[in-house]
Amino acid sequence: MRGVMKFFVMQLKLYLREPAAFFFSLAYPTLLLLLFGFIFGNDPDPAFWGENFGTVDASVPAYAGIIIGTVALMGIPIETAASRETGVLRRYRATPMHPAMYLIASVAVYLLIVLIGMVILVITGKLVFGLRIAGSWLNVFAAIMLSALSLFSIGYLIASLLPTARSAQAIGMVIFFPMVFLSGAGMPLQLLPEALRKVSDFLPLSYTVRLIQGLWFGDQWSELWVSALVMMGMLVVGTIAAAKMFRWE
Repeated sequence: MRGVMKFFVMQLKLYLREPAAFFFSLAYPTLLLLLFGFIFGNDPDPAFWGENFGTVDASVPAYAGIIIGTVALMGIPIETAASRETGVLRRYRATPMHPAMYLIASVAVYLLIVLIGMVILVITGKLVFGLRIAGSWLNVFAAIMLSALSLFSIGYLIASLLPTARSAQAIGMVIFFPMVFLSGAGMPLQLLPEALRKVSDFLPLSYTVRLIQGLWFGDQWSELWVSALVMMGMLVVGTIAAAKMFRWE
């Protein structure tokens, strides 16, 4: 266990020392929140969010998708592929620590990054804009964990299929950035044309946003069963596929 903790701390330090990963997962969502919060305010907007919620109230759970997507589709593939490319994964496998412990510690680091990003968002929204939530914090937390693990499995699958960090970065960006703007994570789907809104039904990140945002607004899991089922299915399929295809060298 001591070895796992040391590896966890080391992985966390390495992640936070990477400027791009730090910016997009921790700073970028908060900057977006401040920008659009000061532009639109947080007064209730019945046309978009009902009589009890404003732009910031809706943006915080939506931006959870940006944080999770950044870590899952850019952080995990790039770091994992780079470690394999430089022979680091091969050396990890040669240590007395069981290979599964490496993966567990890595996933724990990425989950912590997601939680840190969400805490920063919530604190900023609460202090600056009077952030409101109608649902249960426990339900929102569970939805964030489920969504993160589901998308993480896709990130590890991408890392398993691509040979280099550069290719992982390219594919991750090609998948991530269009999905952010078409899923409701970057902007409300109500602002998109009808044809693009239909595209969102085929994007995994859309179901992340719908699940977290719905629970944030006070909906129950039973009302969001489709999104929850998609996330759980993606977690199972992605984990099995990534486990079969994962390469240490």
